[in-house]
Amino acid sequence: MIDRLYLRAAGVSVLLDLRDADARVAHWGADLGEQAPDPAFFAGGTGASSFDAPVTASLIPQPARGWRGTPGIEGNRSGRSFSPRLVLQDARTESADPAGSQRAVLVFTDDASGLRVDVALTLGADGLLLVDQSVTNTGTGTYGLDVLDATLPVPAQAGESLDLTGHWSREKHQQRRRIDQGTWVRSGRHGRTGHDSTLIIAAGTPGFGWRDGEVWALHLGWSGDHTSRVERAGDGQTVLAVGELLHSGEVALAEGETYVAPTVYASYSRDGLDGMSARFHSWVRARDGHPSTPRPVVLNTWEAVYFNHDLGVLSELADAAADLGVERFVLDDGWFLGRRDDTTGLGDWFVDPDVWPNGLTPLVEHVRGKGMQFGLWVEPEMISEDSRVAREHPDWISRPDGRHGRMSLPWRHQQVIDLVNPDAWAYVFERLDALLSEYPIGFLKWDQNRDQLELGHDGRASTHEQTLAVYRLLDELRAAHPGVEIESCSSGGGRVDLGILGRTDRVWASDTNDALERQSIQRGTGLVLPPELIGSHVGPGTSHTTRRTHDLSFRAITSLFAHFGMEWDVRTLGEGERDQLREVIAFYKANRDLIHSGRAVHVDRPGTEDAAYGTVAHDRSRALLAYVVLATSPNETPARLRIPGLDPDRHYRVAPGLPVDPHAVAFGAVPVWLKDAIASGEAAVVSGRVLAEAGLPLPALHPEHAMVLELVAV
Repeated sequence: MIDRLYLRAAGVSVLLDLRDADARVAHWGADLGEQAPDPAFFAGGTGASSFDAPVTASLIPQPARGWRGTPGIEGNRSGRSFSPRLVLQDARTESADPAGSQRAVLVFTDDASGLRVDVALTLGADGLLLVDQSVTNTGTGTYGLDVLDATLPVPAQAGESLDLTGHWSREKHQQRRRIDQGTWVRSGRHGRTGHDSTLIIAAGTPGFGWRDGEVWALHLGWSGDHTSRVERAGDGQTVLAVGELLHSGEVALAEGETYVAPTVYASYSRDGLDGMSARFHSWVRARDGHPSTPRPVVLNTWEAVYFNHDLGVLSELADAAADLGVERFVLDDGWFLGRRDDTTGLGDWFVDPDVWPNGLTPLVEHVRGKGMQFGLWVEPEMISEDSRVAREHPDWISRPDGRHGRMSLPWRHQQVIDLVNPDAWAYVFERLDALLSEYPIGFLKWDQNRDQLELGHDGRASTHEQTLAVYRLLDELRAAHPGVEIESCSSGGGRVDLGILGRTDRVWASDTNDALERQSIQRGTGLVLPPELIGSHVGPGTSHTTRRTHDLSFRAITSLFAHFGMEWDVRTLGEGERDQLREVIAFYKANRDLIHSGRAVHVDRPGTEDAAYGTVAHDRSRALLAYVVLATSPNETPARLRIPGLDPDRHYRVAPGLPVDPHAVAFGAVPVWLKDAIASGEAAVVSGRVLAEAGLPLPALHPEHAMVLELVAV
């Protein structure tokens, strides 16, 4: 058998050491060149009180291979076969689709434990590494699988970790820690990805930033329970690992059965977090089914009317939206049987005749007559305890103790409908299919509003099966209605991952429209997702979630670098606000091709009081950036803005992309180039090299204000 496998693409290489009938990742990181190095070169020594031969973590770390950290596979066969020793039986490389990808395929077996493990490592043309694993029970009797994680090593210079945390209306906030000896574990036990889930688990050189430092990061493409960890063993070896969190007895493999683990996505960058994100963004955009049409301007009715569904009010709202340039009108919660508040009705997916005596047709026709697409809110995975379907089918409620046992604690007066039950699944599919067949619905806002800590089917833990059932429901609906787009909303950003995004067209990043909160939320979400997949709406002047008040300019600019929309009673706009919002919408439409296709960039600033980010065209002919002041500064004037990603040998016209709000500028502190642009409309012309190295002078904006910079090559 060969002693190595070598993959390389886009500045990344992966070297597998296949000696000793094992597979060890000798290197994952920067490209090592055309010729695969000898893996023996990377072998270390052994300590005075240690195994007789050097131990390097296997691709699937095992105690039988000398790994003293967390195993990559765990399980048992009625208490036996608890420590597998996987032996490599086959290893080969093959071409992969799309073109430019490379794949290594490995097969391991352990006859004593009765296991076969298949692993595929796919290095895409963009340098993103995909890890796919499965385990098959080849023995006699049932094998209970507890763990099958994907584990990759990082070098000793990766001394700092990054993950994300948060809660409802404060998702995806970054946190860092020094990597010391031991294990840092982030577990998600929500039955969904979770508001506090870490979109990535990353390790990097100390102080790595947006544009500087080496970074290694993993993302798990799974919408159920999961674990992520960074671990430094006593011998100094450091690994990143992610995997599905399997509950006790949840995966019991009968003879011949296979468990397929969720895909793991691994990104390496020597250019900081932006380089890491660029690999994710490139891969996501190249997927089959990625949204290919311009992302429409959205108006969602939730914060405009809540449960007050009145045809006259909603028609007036649609008129005001169309006048602004809205392209998609979404009717939110409150349209179905008995749904006057959030305590009743979930599961009764019939249009309420008391509110809509003629069905939704009058509103749908009015919206479409204004040239807008019609969208509808649904929450198919939930069931209200006070609902007709719950009273008629109590056995459809997911319970930890079987079909008629104890229910889980209520959350917003709702439970989870057991989609593992084929009758319940068929009912939900039939209701959604009927709605999509009866009405010309172009968009579903698919919500999921509770944690699910005790998901059970027939007395067994069922988070794994429930997640797969949700995936199948989405897949079947999309097959039946291929023109319908779907948003993954989970009381905001509670289900954001590449598993759900294999079946949906965007995520709702948070239930808060507070622009200051959204700055951090969208920055964290964008570590993996490109902006066209991140829904962001301009809310009312005073946020409904935080009660903070912001100017329209700040709210609009915050939503601009995402999939733009509004969640606001736009009937109430003053004429000045209406004109300003029309201008922003027109600017979004003129520039969404760049925002949604260019390379995302963030600027490393000297402090935390301000931020700058945006997008640069791949041919570097254009760029848009937001400069945002988040808090007061110790300095009277801000540091100059060093703009990354431009062609150093080209010159760029630099001007405000949108009018600068005069109330945003502190004490008239405006640099000369901006004064000239405001006074005469004459843009500054500056080389890309000067903009990158010396930087652009900035106005001193008040906290919680922003401006947009537009750069065009001349």
